[in-house]
Amino acid sequence: MKIELKGRKAIVTGSTAGIGFAIAQGLARAGASVVINGRGEQRVAAALVELRTQLPEAEFAGVAADLSTAEGSALLAARINDADILVNNLGTAYVNGFFDQKDEEWLDLFQLNVMSGVRAARHYAPGMVNRGWGRVVFISSESAVNIPKEMIDYGMTKTAQLSVSRGLAELVGGTGVTVNAVLPGPTRSEILGNWMVATAAEQGITQDEAEQNFLKTMRPTTLINRFTTTEEVANMVVYICSEQASGTSGAALRVDGGVVRSIF
Repeated sequence: MKIELKGRKAIVTGSTAGIGFAIAQGLARAGASVVINGRGEQRVAAALVELRTQLPEAEFAGVAADLSTAEGSALLAARINDADILVNNLGTAYVNGFFDQKDEEWLDLFQLNVMSGVRAARHYAPGMVNRGWGRVVFISSESAVNIPKEMIDYGMTKTAQLSVSRGLAELVGGTGVTVNAVLPGPTRSEILGNWMVATAAEQGITQDEAEQNFLKTMRPTTLINRFTTTEEVANMVVYICSEQASGTSGAALRVDGGVVRSIF
């Protein structure tokens, strides 16, 4: 299968590192022009330099904007008026204690993980519908299904993304626009990878050993017995953004290494 996205413009939110960066690479390799996004100018500029060095024939642009705010989302919309592909990757997670959390922490995470994608889809999906082709992808998590007790707020936001994704797919049904969610499992991304590096240093073990300990204690149902790579997650996203994936919409597609013990 040869995926060809030449002539398509893609926006990948939260894409200066980790899964988002790998998705930007994958879409560019398939021929799409790609807009990356991060909160700060320096991170965006550094990511653009790296992408342009790796893929000198590809077309990249960058927008520094805090999409957890309505103002930041409006800035992105003003800078990039339309897109054929929208990947709502922006998100984060914090280990916390449910009984100690403040309301503001819940609301801040919801703004970042959920409302950033809601605002972006609200702006870009109508244009896709008018043109008769488009792809919207929400990067959720296996934590949407297996709610982690140490990150209940995070699990809630990832479940909310599934609701938004399915509802939007219903709304744009029959227009040539597809909307799907991708559910990564434990991944060697910037956030979880850095946590494992810090854990390894603290315990005097290797990162591989720290990851194995995490899987044994926190995700013992894994079937691949390792963290997935950002490229493996990106491969699913690039496929679902392709012409070949035109028959898939309203789906929640797992790249979780088999962590979720379900056939659906």
